[in-house]
Amino acid sequence: MKVRSIKATPVNIPFVAPYRFSYGSIASLTKTVIELTTEDGVIGLGECADGDRTADVEAMCARHVGQDIRLTRAAGAALLPGMAYSPWDNVLAKRRVFAGIEMAMWDARGKTEGVPLWHLLGGKQRDEIALTEYFAFRAPGPDHPGEATPLEIARFCAEMIETHDARIFEGKLATVDLATEVEMIREVRAAIGDRELRLDANGGWSLPTARQALRALERFDVAWYEEPVESYQEMAALQSATSASMSSHRIDLREAVRLGAPDAIVTNINELGGITRAMAFIEACALFDVGFRFHSGETGVASAAYLHLSAALEHVRGASQTLFRWYADDIIEGGPFVPRGGAVPVPEGPGLGVVLDRAALARCHQRYVDEGPFPAASKSGHYGSSFRKL
Repeated sequence: MKVRSIKATPVNIPFVAPYRFSYGSIASLTKTVIELTTEDGVIGLGECADGDRTADVEAMCARHVGQDIRLTRAAGAALLPGMAYSPWDNVLAKRRVFAGIEMAMWDARGKTEGVPLWHLLGGKQRDEIALTEYFAFRAPGPDHPGEATPLEIARFCAEMIETHDARIFEGKLATVDLATEVEMIREVRAAIGDRELRLDANGGWSLPTARQALRALERFDVAWYEEPVESYQEMAALQSATSASMSSHRIDLREAVRLGAPDAIVTNINELGGITRAMAFIEACALFDVGFRFHSGETGVASAAYLHLSAALEHVRGASQTLFRWYADDIIEGGPFVPRGGAVPVPEGPGLGVVLDRAALARCHQRYVDEGPFPAASKSGHYGSSFRKL
């Protein structure tokens, strides 16, 4: 079970329509797909975020050839910097790259032993993973009209209930004026009835604006706000302004425990440094009663990994986030996962339980070659300039 070689391929995964969030709008995601081949010819799949990391994967691979794929902790100690920050190195980028390689190690081990990843992690706590249904203002895509008004967004949500039995809705805020967003949530609440509603501002509001917004939205029975403000300290200050819980993508468990906010941390395997480290972090969250969920934005490879972790770890109880419905392409056989009834079954095949679609990989790689990395500065009408007047 030793590593023979590692190959990296940057890909672009387009959305059916560019969506707007507090940072701007985005039409596609760039990921680096990793194929780790063992000396026995088994290919393990992994993925790292943050654009094209091919050169970094190859550099790290040179130090990892010949190592046992089962020794994930030893690999982390050997390949990752020993410090949290360095003025001479990009520690975060190295953590993301290692996480993709380690994911491929787990996949290769599962395939070698003929068992799913959740089996290697100690068994399943659940057979399907609850996921949110996202909504936002979206520009028209090549084959999609987008949603440019509150009523159009509400109609999209109603369609997701009728077509896919969506259960939990999560929407982007801090993208247009507050009055329009209050109208959007009023229309969405009418469309979804008493289904759970979560809202995500991606840290786009100042503390005074967030207080105003949360007061205006309180009557719509919002269950969760994700990053209504940027910092944990500001979230703690907001607790008196809402009965809803709060979550953040920022990772600082010690500070969350000290401040009592946010109520949950929402991140992915790459940011935590791999599956082994993610398990340890989630178990620490459970110990200190801080919630944990996964966010979306990966190809089917890393998405499968977080489905397995969600199945194996009891503490990942609430619905995680997903953009699956918005993907226009993917690199796995069968295309993007399709949530039904607000959930996706846990893959049952060996390892991650997904198979690379070679034609799709080539297509998504060529898209990267043609378009360059995403997110990126506005290059065309794919971004904010293509939104119709609200």
